[in-house]
Amino acid sequence: MEPENQTQVLEFILLGLSGEADLQPLLFGLFLSMYLVTFTGNLLIILATITDSHLHTPMYFFLSNLSFADICFTSTTVPKMLGNIQIQNKGITYQSCITQMYFFMVFGDLDSFLLTVMAYDRFVAICHPLRYTVIMNPKVCGLLLLVSWLLSFLESLLHCLLVLRYMEPENQTQVLEFILLGLSEETDLQPLFFGLFLSMYLVTFTGNLLIILATITDSHLHTPMYFFLSNLSFSDICFTSTTVPKMLLNIQMQNKVITYEGCITQMYFFILFGDLDISLLTVMAYDRFVAICHPLRYTVIMNPKVCGLLLLVSWLLSFLESLLHCLLVLRLSFCTDLEIPHFFCELSQVIQVACSDTSLNDLVLCFASGLLGVIPLTGILFSYTKIVSSILRISSAGSKYKAFSTCGSHISVVSLFYCTILGIYFSPSVSQNSRASAIASVMYTVVTPMLNPFIYSLRNKDIKQAIKRLFNQEQNFA
Repeated sequence: MEPENQTQVLEFILLGLSGEADLQPLLFGLFLSMYLVTFTGNLLIILATITDSHLHTPMYFFLSNLSFADICFTSTTVPKMLGNIQIQNKGITYQSCITQMYFFMVFGDLDSFLLTVMAYDRFVAICHPLRYTVIMNPKVCGLLLLVSWLLSFLESLLHCLLVLRYMEPENQTQVLEFILLGLSEETDLQPLFFGLFLSMYLVTFTGNLLIILATITDSHLHTPMYFFLSNLSFSDICFTSTTVPKMLLNIQMQNKVITYEGCITQMYFFILFGDLDISLLTVMAYDRFVAICHPLRYTVIMNPKVCGLLLLVSWLLSFLESLLHCLLVLRLSFCTDLEIPHFFCELSQVIQVACSDTSLNDLVLCFASGLLGVIPLTGILFSYTKIVSSILRISSAGSKYKAFSTCGSHISVVSLFYCTILGIYFSPSVSQNSRASAIASVMYTVVTPMLNPFIYSLRNKDIKQAIKRLFNQEQNFA
């Protein structure tokens, strides 16, 4: 994100452990051996804990994750070092340096958090042995792992953003801020927008929070379907929170500015939680497919470990895709026209105001849209094709209705989410008009997350009963 009159940083020089040429073969053999031992040893631990049912305990669950983190931690540095020794080149590109730094901190922090969690696990096992299985249940273990990953990603992202902010030559003119033009420039409409979006944001936050609290407090909802639903609600809260609060603040202060760092951060988390929504909707479609098409094997297939793994993969893919886009944006140059005709830093709009070559960004955006857009949608359609086929073979009308009702809410949410996105990005009249695109994007950024709790609560008796019990508990405590 650099003006045209700067001297770009293209690469760094890694001096290594020694500059003596005679020592390079020794260092290559030594570090290659240690890397292979590290990789093989930790991989064996992972495979052993997965394949042996006796090791399906919290202690070995965290140990296998620690082994995975150790493999990744070592892989962020040693292969590059070995490559540099082998080709006798000490250079590392600007983008590769930032990427290496990011993942080095992610897996280094993850190691620290996992060691802390494992210490807590041993504390519970020894000091509270009778309550161990209750305290360290699969849901708690999954939550501890997820928090460890999240804190690691956030901390490393913060450091990298700060480095990217100051890793700039002294003779450049810095890009300090962008201008978000919003939905309308008419001052008379701003109070209306403020009240409307504040109301929708509060409804979104409250509705999704109620679903999360209901699924946590009600033991009847401790199933894979509601586990993913609670994560979808959390993702919806975060997805809306990346854009609406900043928009409301800009309207209230009558200021359309967003800082350079704020724009990149907003873009990162918007892509992250948008991708996470798509991944979770896909996983929930798979969950319904297994429940209806393979009901007798449902509890075996969708066991807590598989659910945790599906959630972790969803988070990882979302983190990686959003990081890739932000790193590519950071390499772009921007001129004087820094006005974004949107109410948030939308990726395609930011790319359009760049004055350097954006062909790589466009290519990656197109590829990622296919990978994390078309493929999940295809998976969802395939799942529901099998689901409908299985339901039609059921002879009882009551059983058919019950089967359809279990996935009716999910079908409604998927239809609302994908129809709005497809309508925005594939409608020529909308995609060619930036302001029309901004207004249309309100549907999937604000309206859809707001309607999701209503769809699930109105169409789902279990959710309605759980929310009633939640309010009854609060009244009793009061």
